[in-house]
Amino acid sequence: MRGLVAMTLRNAGYEVIEASDGKDALKKLETKRVNLIITDLNMPNMDGITLIKTLKSMPTFKLIPIVMLTTESQAEKKLEGQKAGAKAWIVKPFKPDTLLDVVRKIIG
Repeated sequence: MRGLVAMTLRNAGYEVIEASDGKDALKKLETKRVNLIITDLNMPNMDGITLIKTLKSMPTFKLIPIVMLTTESQAEKKLEGQKAGAKAWIVKPFKPDTLLDVVRKIIG
């Protein structure tokens, strides 16, 4: 799934940094500047909610928009993501055009 997201974004002209889980994302983001973060909710080592909370507590990432892309569609999970700082919530499986519409709406 991560590969499909990356390919969709790259084909639309976006530069993509991939991470295998939340901890890997934090490590890669130590040296990279990004305009948007897309995360899954269910990941090994660090879930998406924890990743969002961690990033939003850091001055560098406080204002960076974060999109949750997940199989979870329950209202309580969406609310939890929103409270953590997620700007948008996309349910998998997703249509590439839907992903690109959300990305364009958020960062252009």
